[in-house]
Amino acid sequence: MFRRTFWFTAGAAAGVWATTKVNQKIKQLTPESLAAQAAGKAVEAGHRLKDFALDVRTGMVRREAELGEALGIEAPSARALPPAGPRPARAVETGRASGGSASRRRGPGPGHGPGRTDRPSNEHNRNNEHNRNEDH
Repeated sequence: MFRRTFWFTAGAAAGVWATTKVNQKIKQLTPESLAAQAAGKAVEAGHRLKDFALDVRTGMVRREAELGEALGIEAPSARALPPAGPRPARAVETGRASGGSASRRRGPGPGHGPGRTDRPSNEHNRNNEHNRNEDH
């Protein structure tokens, strides 16, 4: 009788332990969890890549200084490397390349009628290598 109770308890404990492990693994394999794991690994890889780039940059500056000292050339201070921080975002240009504005257009508007001046015609762009309307 004592043996049966022992093995019943051991089996129940093993079943609870196995169920818990299976549920944990299932939670790890959900799409949300996989996405979070991938994002975490990507961030970690980015940090390692940034650290590597900073080490390379430091070694490069050190080696340039050694070579400059060995050759008797003093490196100009104006060639200092830019800061390693994040780059500022570029402002998006909203104007046309020619500096024109919408108020300078003539006619009823873009794409309407013969007075359209917002874009040059194809006749004027025949020598333009980026013109997609030419025969190849």
